[in-house]
Amino acid sequence: MSLDNLRKKLSAVDQRLVEMIAERQRIVAEIGKTKQSSGTGTRDYAREKEVLDMGRAQATEMGVDPDLVEDLLQMLIRTSLESQERDRVVAEGRGDGRRVLVIGGAGKMGRWFAEFFMSQGFATTIADPTVENGPGQFSAWPDAGVDYDVIVVAAPLAVSGRVLAQLAVLKPRGLIFDIGSLKSPLMDGLKELRSAGCRVTSLHPMFGPDTRLLSGRHLIFCDAGDAEATAAAKEMFTSTMVEILDMGLEDHDRLIAYVLGLSHALNIAFFTALAESGEAAPRLARMSSTTFDSQLLVSAAVAQDNPHLYFEIQNLNRFGLGPLDALCEAAARIRDTVASGDEEAFVDLMKKGREYLALRG
Repeated sequence: MSLDNLRKKLSAVDQRLVEMIAERQRIVAEIGKTKQSSGTGTRDYAREKEVLDMGRAQATEMGVDPDLVEDLLQMLIRTSLESQERDRVVAEGRGDGRRVLVIGGAGKMGRWFAEFFMSQGFATTIADPTVENGPGQFSAWPDAGVDYDVIVVAAPLAVSGRVLAQLAVLKPRGLIFDIGSLKSPLMDGLKELRSAGCRVTSLHPMFGPDTRLLSGRHLIFCDAGDAEATAAAKEMFTSTMVEILDMGLEDHDRLIAYVLGLSHALNIAFFTALAESGEAAPRLARMSSTTFDSQLLVSAAVAQDNPHLYFEIQNLNRFGLGPLDALCEAAARIRDTVASGDEEAFVDLMKKGREYLALRG
């Protein structure tokens, strides 16, 4: 058979695959509706395992790479969950025409929250210095007023602290929450709001603006002294599969200094060392290893993110220097063991690290 004929046969198979995926998505939509009507949860881990096990077994029988089949099925499952979660958020929309103001709503995470509220039926107004005044949007947030059911503060950290303090003077009637990745610069504003009798809480989404599926993602809630306000904010996310974490305001920044501060610094140090090494990036890419490629992938994502936000996360956290000092000390210890030829100490470092990481379990 000629190459052209073989390619035609392959194209026909590809078309059937697309048709079958479309059929699968239609069935998924019906399953989602059934789950909603019966009150069943969106995600069923046991069923997912059953599908993946079945796929691997069938792949083995048919002489197909089981990993390939599992990767394909996982992608289809994830897409299905995204559709079901999105449909459920819309179907169970809690907006009912209530009004929400997103201050900083044209930023990356601000836009995510604006779109999330719009999908739930909230009349959403965006206030951001980068937009022009028009229907549903204001360049200066005070011009938007404060007569809203919900006010989300999604501005840069230093700006958010000032906004919260200004809101405390205006005393809005609705629920107020920030989404800051640090709470140190916001503490005074949060306390002022609480003292003014406002309904206030504090959130930290542990996911990025490109997130489409909240299953497996975490959303931190920090009670600012009003348990009812925190409960009201949680209620807005009950139709999603996000995993809710409760955390004290004081604990938050100490832990974030490691979760974000340390991990960011490590990756910045990695690509800074590479950039200043004098070695050509294309040459390193040609002789890369699995570990190098994995680290490069994470570091590249960090390098593309907002450097001003990353500086705020390092600079505005009163716990921030501790993890940075620990990183410097760890790097110095590694250097010393290598320079002195102390293999036993080097092995001990790796052993202790392995034991610590095993605790994540």
